[in-house]
Amino acid sequence: ISGPVDPGLRKARMCYDHLAGDLGVLVFDSLVDQNFVRTTDGRATLTEPGEEFCAGLGIDVAMLKSGRRPVCLACLDWSVRRHHLAGALGAAILSRCVALGWARLHKKSRAVFFSALGETALRARFRRRV
Repeated sequence: ISGPVDPGLRKARMCYDHLAGDLGVLVFDSLVDQNFVRTTDGRATLTEPGEEFCAGLGIDVAMLKSGRRPVCLACLDWSVRRHHLAGALGAAILSRCVALGWARLHKKSRAVFFSALGETALRARFRRRV
């Protein structure tokens, strides 16, 4: 098994300041599926519909764009071996999940705990077109 054995860490954890694990990969895949993030040659870019989606979540995209760090980065998830979202937007999405009460950060580990309602809300907004 690659990555963490702990099911909680495999499901959701912090990678620096953004969401990783199964739920982090779900967020990235959903953003790509819905054409909110476009990936080209290994680069991730937030699209105009993606900016509207993020604004609907309460994320100030103009502020993210004015910062020094890239808005979107694809970060390889070591437990799932697929990408999750890093960059300013990845950090903003995790912060928003915490602010909305969907998730809480573990003080002594990188685990991110989503409440049942929080996970349902996350999955409703970050759907897959499978």
